[in-house]
Amino acid sequence: MIIGVLYMLDYKSYIKSRQMRLKVLRLFDFIPDRLMLRMQYRIKFGRRLDLKNPKRFTEKIQYYKLYYRNANMPVCSDKYLVREYVKNKGFAEILNEVYGVYDDADKIDFNLLPNSFVIKNTLGGGGNDIIICKDKNSFDIESAKTQMRSWLNKKGKNPGREWVYDVGKPKILIEKYLEDKTHPGGLIDYKFFCFNGQVHYLYVIANRKLGEHAEFGIYDKDFNRLKYERAGEKPLSFDIEKPQNYDEMVRIAEILSNEFPHVRVDLYNIDGKIIFGELTFFGASGYMKFEPDEFDFILGEKFNICERGKKC
Repeated sequence: MIIGVLYMLDYKSYIKSRQMRLKVLRLFDFIPDRLMLRMQYRIKFGRRLDLKNPKRFTEKIQYYKLYYRNANMPVCSDKYLVREYVKNKGFAEILNEVYGVYDDADKIDFNLLPNSFVIKNTLGGGGNDIIICKDKNSFDIESAKTQMRSWLNKKGKNPGREWVYDVGKPKILIEKYLEDKTHPGGLIDYKFFCFNGQVHYLYVIANRKLGEHAEFGIYDKDFNRLKYERAGEKPLSFDIEKPQNYDEMVRIAEILSNEFPHVRVDLYNIDGKIIFGELTFFGASGYMKFEPDEFDFILGEKFNICERGKKC
């Protein structure tokens, strides 16, 4: 009965708390991945998921979850382990500063940390998996510890059936807090959509407030803003200038992505200094909507993924 209700309704609209939605989804860990992804896709989009002949990017992401395996994918999905991958690709200089990695929140000595820092779940995404401290004097340490313990105690399957996050063990990563006071949009996030080692498109994100809102722009490889938007996201309210070292950012993204059919490479650029963010294989778990909808097909055309040598 509960499955039927969730199947019929857009549960995100009815269950506002992300934590509660995750708890509800974990009740269905017993459902096979293929069936669960079909159900989730129907709920999100109101249409059938085509896994036999996928055309859309959002469909191919689900296919990617189910059928593609690469031993480096779990490594690259871990926010700490990925650092070694980046180093091995020759880009140690773009890594953000790390203050510590922990498997127990009580082992963190906050007295040794600077006034500002970022705490991340190494196997988490955004929202509740990131804690930002801008001023340690007003930082609620005990509340932060409670949140970190929840990261380490997670059980069951990844709700989006993203297998890369079920392989390793989550840890607590503390990094330097990045900010850009020189740019009107604050810290700009450049998210490069790479297919078979080639950049084709990117998100440019500004005015971000974690867990609340951000402004999105979609650009082509030459940094021309396109007519497409992410549904449900606020469009960029101003033009972002192309970074002077943009070609170097593209080069880095293409080298970091060249082992995979698809990965999104996230980079920052603060006053000309390129800083690595993360690698993401299943952005938004493949459930993003575009306006106009045709961009889903445009991205899908770039995404060539094979199962047992078959092109799809």
